Amino acid sequence: MNTEILQNAANQARGLAIDAVHACKSGHVGLPLGSAEIGAVLYGHALSVNPDEPRWLNRDRFVLSGGHGSMFLYSWLHLAGFDLSLDELKNFRQLHSKTPGHPEFMETDGVESTTGPLGQGIGNAVGFAVSQKMAAAKYNTAEHTILDNHVVALAGDGCIQEGVAQEASALAGHLKLDNLIVFYDSNDVTLDAMAEKSQSEDTAKRYEALGWGVVTIDGHDLNAVASAFEAAKAATGKPQLIIAKTEIARGIPEVAGTAAGHGEGGAIKHSENAHEVLGLPADRFYVSQDVRAHFAELKQARIEAYNTWKATYDAWASANASLAAQLEAGASAPVDVDDLLSQIPVADDDASAATRVSGSNVLQPIAAARPELISGSADLHGSTKNYIKDGGDFLPGNESGRNLLFGIREHAMGALLNGMAYDGIWRASGATFMVFADYLRPSIRLASLAGLPVVYIFTHDSVGVGEDGPTHQPVETVSGLRVIPNLDVIRPCDTEETAGAFVAAMERQDGPTVLSLTRQGVPNINTASADERRQGVLKGGYVLKKETSDLDVIIIATGSEVQHAIAAAEEIGSGARVVSMPSMFRFDAQSAEYKESVLPASCSKRVAIEAGVTGLWYKYVGLEGSVIGIDRFGISAPGGTVMAELGMTSASVVSAAR
Repeated sequence: MNTEILQNAANQARGLAIDAVHACKSGHVGLPLGSAEIGAVLYGHALSVNPDEPRWLNRDRFVLSGGHGSMFLYSWLHLAGFDLSLDELKNFRQLHSKTPGHPEFMETDGVESTTGPLGQGIGNAVGFAVSQKMAAAKYNTAEHTILDNHVVALAGDGCIQEGVAQEASALAGHLKLDNLIVFYDSNDVTLDAMAEKSQSEDTAKRYEALGWGVVTIDGHDLNAVASAFEAAKAATGKPQLIIAKTEIARGIPEVAGTAAGHGEGGAIKHSENAHEVLGLPADRFYVSQDVRAHFAELKQARIEAYNTWKATYDAWASANASLAAQLEAGASAPVDVDDLLSQIPVADDDASAATRVSGSNVLQPIAAARPELISGSADLHGSTKNYIKDGGDFLPGNESGRNLLFGIREHAMGALLNGMAYDGIWRASGATFMVFADYLRPSIRLASLAGLPVVYIFTHDSVGVGEDGPTHQPVETVSGLRVIPNLDVIRPCDTEETAGAFVAAMERQDGPTVLSLTRQGVPNINTASADERRQGVLKGGYVLKKETSDLDVIIIATGSEVQHAIAAAEEIGSGARVVSMPSMFRFDAQSAEYKESVLPASCSKRVAIEAGVTGLWYKYVGLEGSVIGIDRFGISAPGGTVMAELGMTSASVVSAAR
């Protein structure tokens, strides 16, 4: 390792970060300047990557958990030879650049995950590590090892403080994820003040108690960083935490080591003399020829290492054609909707079941047909019913298990599912009660932003939960999820709609899906055929019961309230139409012609019913229509009693319609 060249590279990366923030008068320099030596060792020496193949299967995954320090990542990706030009660095935080304020998945080669909300990146890294352990267990053979990489994250004090990081770190230690390495950029500074104002625990002892190997080093000592990283890669049986003591904003003496060095204020004000302090020319965005030459030579060596691996992979693929086809398709394997639906048995017309139970029955043939599907639960498999039978549990020594036991860690579950989805090998799904969706809402939001095809199975989705009372009865949660852009929320009414919902979630590749399922039993609605109900879900909304005379009133319902809409229509008479609307997201995406065929403008007499807040339904019923919902918290009583007390009945629909 050429420490002289790497130190020059570290200082020049500092210069690039300072210049980019100075140019746009926005951004954070503290982390890029404080962790420059870590970046130099990783990208200038030790990471196993191929800049020409940024999604190489056996690459080391690097996750910048402190996404506010994005210029750290952009500088090193540029120097290492990824497709990120110097002009893109100059366009930092500008419209349509490849260098947005926080790293965004699929926007920039080499960015593994969308980060920014602190702690999420640690959870993502744990998800990556789980994904790679699963893949190695399934795809490595005695003759060929095609997966032996590591997942590396860089986190700061803020990430370590976040609860999601604590949840994820505890799970990583329990699962003995020895392919996971976290660098803790420990500069003792947070945004508002020195870290001592808000933390006093011994982080090393905490992580040791969680089952991690821990070492503390001087984060500005290149040899110490390299030695610690190599030792971490060689360690077995535990994830590894490298606590790197650093000085925030090193290179800007006026603010280095202080809270003022975190953000843009200090950098912009004092950056004029930073080049001189760092021993750099006055030229902005300076990179020396010797540094360029070092990274060019290293890139060639990395390409040669990739080619050696590719020969092993090709030999493995030739000997294991079926496995290779599965691996190469990964989570993006196309779904033949009709074929998948055909593998799910049709329920009896008079069947009655909670949709969570229907979901369990639907899940099994889907899991058999789609080996990439992984299912997890936040300590609720017995209630959420999403356990893959005969799939086994993912545990140390059984990394091929398809069921993840997250424990009571909903937010970590969300962040891990995202990490698995970023990795692209497995189709990740996870479950909890609907009312706890807000515990992982930040992760759901990021999955929606990044277009990750995560599947969330949220059961106990209304006041029908009953005796557990208002703490466990979601009234606002379903609508609260519907307002997240690019998130499909599907609330099926019966067994056949549940089949359509699960297949719709599997079909979707460009964003996440929430499956909203009942605790209580609901009847099978046989006013339309099983196929019509299944296909209707794929369109989001459809005519479940058609009027038999001139159309007089449209009743719109979803989930467990569809039964009341059907009963009300029978009482109202032949002019009543019932529309099942399991997914607003999908219905809104249909053509104007289709939407008009379901909700014709000529009929303004409309009623909607759902056991939740009413606001979103007015876009379908109009201001002249009526919405029967629950704009208050629930009550503790048997589920049926609560539903009746709060107006979730056919009588309420009939009254509103008349």
